[in-house]
Amino acid sequence: MKRVNSEEILDSHECPANEVATSLRDIGRMNRWFGGVSTTRSMIERVASVTGKLHFFMLEVAAGFGEVPKLASRQLARRGITLDVTHRDRMHSHLLEGSRAVVADALALPFSDGTFDLVSCSLFAHHLEPDELARFASEALRVSRCALLINDLIRHPMHLALVYAGFALMRSHVSRVDGVASVRRAYLPEEMREILADSGGRRVEISRHYLYRMGATVWKSTP
Repeated sequence: MKRVNSEEILDSHECPANEVATSLRDIGRMNRWFGGVSTTRSMIERVASVTGKLHFFMLEVAAGFGEVPKLASRQLARRGITLDVTHRDRMHSHLLEGSRAVVADALALPFSDGTFDLVSCSLFAHHLEPDELARFASEALRVSRCALLINDLIRHPMHLALVYAGFALMRSHVSRVDGVASVRRAYLPEEMREILADSGGRRVEISRHYLYRMGATVWKSTP
């Protein structure tokens, strides 16, 4: 299945505010039900196991309403692992009011070197072309002390079929159109590894998760 890049409606400044909110809630449900939260939680548990750290300052890039880090944080707390999360998105309308958040370009993060322990993103990497993804990874590693965590989709014909089958679960037309586009734009694990290999990290780990999710951990230093 060849990668096809096409802009998603939610990325557009013309997307109405009510559609933005409904689509972000759809994405939140998909993350809760179909592996999004558990993928991020698993990667953080891996970092905690390797480093011995139990508290992380984390930047969530393309955070939206921030449900993935919020729910992952609740689950991790049961294991004694705590998160202090800052949310970042390129559009203020995507961010949840009241959260600690910043509007900024993911390719030029407005933070000093090593500001955070972790930089994380969910369903963001496939929005970037390979050269942009490599630039983002380098920038994320610059502001992190431990690792970059990428939680994203795996491109696969069966995954695309599942998106079509799941239209009834999506309340927004935007979610249906963007869901199809997201799978078509997504990377394969081997493609992701190749792109991230030159990002400046010491090691790249790729893991597969429930329902065509992948986790990519790029370590700042050798674990």
